[in-house]
Amino acid sequence: MPQGLGEFEQMVLLAILHVKGEAYGVPIMEEIERRTGRPVSRAAVYVTLRRLEKRELVTSWMSEPTAERGGKARRCVRVEPEGVELLSESRRAMDRMWDDLDPGTLESAT
Repeated sequence: MPQGLGEFEQMVLLAILHVKGEAYGVPIMEEIERRTGRPVSRAAVYVTLRRLEKRELVTSWMSEPTAERGGKARRCVRVEPEGVELLSESRRAMDRMWDDLDPGTLESAT
């Protein structure tokens, strides 16, 4: 059985899907911050991208060099079908966990 996804791994994969096109570290970080309101370190994004690539859930490639980066290329990423499937399974698992719970009554359960 494949290893599940952690919360931050899910956020990174979802951010890549939202960014579309040439997704790379900074826009991924900004997308997570914009959607969650939480600060995200660039290092955390890059470490997570490497881990996801090692698991073959994302693929990376070097973009064309850009003048704004002094002629340097960016490492871009895309989510592979296996990443989309694992992300979908993570969502289904969380939905099953929320089944039959009323968020308004959670405080009284503790």
